[in-house]
This record gives sequence, structure tokens and C-alpha cells, in this order.
Amino acid sequence: DGTAPGGAVTRQQLAALLFRFAQANGYDSGQRAALTGFPDAASVSAYAVEALQWATASGIINGTSAGTLNPAGTATRAQFAVMLYRFWEPYLGA
Repeated sequence: DGTAPGGAVTRQQLAALLFRFAQANGYDSGQRAALTGFPDAASVSAYAVEALQWATASGIINGTSAGTLNPAGTATRAQFAVMLYRFWEPYLGA
């Protein structure tokens, strides 16, 4: 929401940012996947449910090595980079 510009970004915040960017720029953002396969699906914030459904359906987020979404967990640099790359390749790559 812009209130902590220097703060850490959670995995669900990053998914929401990419989802909103895709929508705003007319990229295909219609695919959705059920989150029920993740044991922590109930911990996804309401604002991020649709974004995470899109991100999992499009392969941007596959879950952690523990098989969870970890939506409120801070996105590490590596996770951030992987998510951006997975977004970049189909939407913005050559």
C-alpha cells in the first residue's frame, strides 16, 4: 500500500503486485488455480487470494520446499528474483 517503501515484501504482496501489473497492462491474467493443495491456504489475506490463484496457475509461485505458500513470509532475494523471472519470461520476454 506504499506505507513502508523500504520494508520487506511478503510473497503475497509480490504476487498481488505482479497480478495488478499484468491486469493494468492488458496481459493475460485470467488463469486461476485452487489453493486448496497448500496446507496454509487459509492464511492467505483476502486481498491476495485471486493474485495467488493466478500466480500458482501461471507458474510464478510453486510453493516453498516445504510445500506451503508461506503467503505472509518475507520474499527472499532469491524468491523475488525467481518470481520476477517467471513473470518476465511469458509476459515480457522476447
